[in-house]
Amino acid sequence: MAGPGEPIAYIPYGAYWSTPFARWQGSFADLHSLRFAAWTAERALARRGVDGARLDAGVLGFSVPQRGSFYGLPYVAGLMGMGHLAGPTIMQACATSLRCVSYAAGEVASGGAEAVLALTCDRVSNGPQITYPRPRAPGGAGEQETWVLDNFARDPFAGVAMVETAERVAAKYQVTRDEQDEITLRRQGQYADALADDRAFHRRYMDLPFETPDARFAKVAGLLDGDEGVQPPDEAKLRALKPVTEGGTVTHAGQTHPADGAAGLVVAGRDRARALARAPVEVAILGFGQARVAPAMMPEAPVPAARRALEAAGVGMGAVDAVKSHNPFAVNDAVFARETGFPVERMNNYGCSLIWGHPQGPTGMRGLVELIEELEMRGGGVGLFQGCAAGDTAMAAVVRVGDAR
Repeated sequence: MAGPGEPIAYIPYGAYWSTPFARWQGSFADLHSLRFAAWTAERALARRGVDGARLDAGVLGFSVPQRGSFYGLPYVAGLMGMGHLAGPTIMQACATSLRCVSYAAGEVASGGAEAVLALTCDRVSNGPQITYPRPRAPGGAGEQETWVLDNFARDPFAGVAMVETAERVAAKYQVTRDEQDEITLRRQGQYADALADDRAFHRRYMDLPFETPDARFAKVAGLLDGDEGVQPPDEAKLRALKPVTEGGTVTHAGQTHPADGAAGLVVAGRDRARALARAPVEVAILGFGQARVAPAMMPEAPVPAARRALEAAGVGMGAVDAVKSHNPFAVNDAVFARETGFPVERMNNYGCSLIWGHPQGPTGMRGLVELIEELEMRGGGVGLFQGCAAGDTAMAAVVRVGDAR
């Protein structure tokens, strides 16, 4: 394996994509998420000139089951006409994307594959209603679980809702309601920068207008200009919102919204990455980190995860040029800035999950792709992606973007 500062693997520049994210119960609400991932990936690879025959392994990530998802990656690869691909399926809540990229990088670094297709997807809309057998219960009645809503409402180990973790961390670090509002307003402005010049930033990795299939995936049923359901900036309305919980500080504006979507990228060795890249730009993966903190303290977990990723990469925080976060709460960014010294106003240029939503599985992958594009636009540099995940955990990754000529 690579030592500190040495690349683990590479992401071919441009060999990545994301759908727009649609607020749940929106345009993607009736689309089978795995089939949607295949629909999107097949078209995205063709538009980027990536021949599926040059990919020799795969990994799929999602967090909300769909019919047939037992078959995972082989199912999706088969739908894409890539029946030669094999690989695992990963489910790690909001850390699913980075875990998939980490797995792909490990396969390349170990010599198990030269190029790995990493796909992520989720449909938070219309989540499964599951019945667990209880043969010895009165009448054999089963136990019911609403997959999405029940798990939003309560961590079965920590015993609290996700929003409660934000309130506890806000209290510990004295993050006020006003500070959260200021961060949210800043993030809305950064997202607006991505919409400038007819969504020029999004068009760097997103195929727009985006072709939305019908529920049978037989034809194009409609077009999306971009993300669907993002709330327009309105400072007066934002500051007038009441906290989600009585006596709390977190509002609906200060937390992300559930969404649906898909994203994908290729991880490869250096030579294969250069061959597949759309431009002479090198994207090196330098290190990963993960962490778990005390129960019900989820938003502080990215701090130790980021430190471990930086240590693995042989990079100090002072050498980081850009930070992108999966920030389901504005509290996340306030705590990260306090603990690392990275200015909160410099994080999340061009958008973040707080604003464009959280489909869970693909959220981190879109964030990583946006980080790469931001670094390329500034002429290269070192970037850190970090984000928390259910179970009071977090993952982080360090990448370096530079000239490949």
